[in-house]
Amino acid sequence: MRKLLEYCPACAGELIVTQQTCVQCGTSIVGEFKPTIFARLSPENLVFLEVFIKNKGNVKEMERELGESYWAIRNRINEIIEQLGLEKKNVEPAELQTDSATRRQEILAQLDRGEIDVASAADLLRAVKPG
Repeated sequence: MRKLLEYCPACAGELIVTQQTCVQCGTSIVGEFKPTIFARLSPENLVFLEVFIKNKGNVKEMERELGESYWAIRNRINEIIEQLGLEKKNVEPAELQTDSATRRQEILAQLDRGEIDVASAADLLRAVKPG
């Protein structure tokens, strides 16, 4: 089944659902139904969110299940937060610099411990926003 459209393809206005139909008996309900914020997520990010919830937010378990690094998972979580419009505002520039520097150091430490390869480290370092 296709994902609900969020915006009008002609004018980019917000769309609402106006009819729902039961696939079993054919009953139709007409009205105005606003999609949840989760309708904003791509199908891939919905699956990721299901894995996150299934693992109760335990990133170590997600690393094992998805075969992705801590930072790849954290970046994906940040992407989902942004897509849902839940991103924190008013972050101090000094905090951003410290966070970026810390993230770079942790990526390099993972590389040093052999947890990730050079190509993955390079990709992760490129993804770190300059601070």
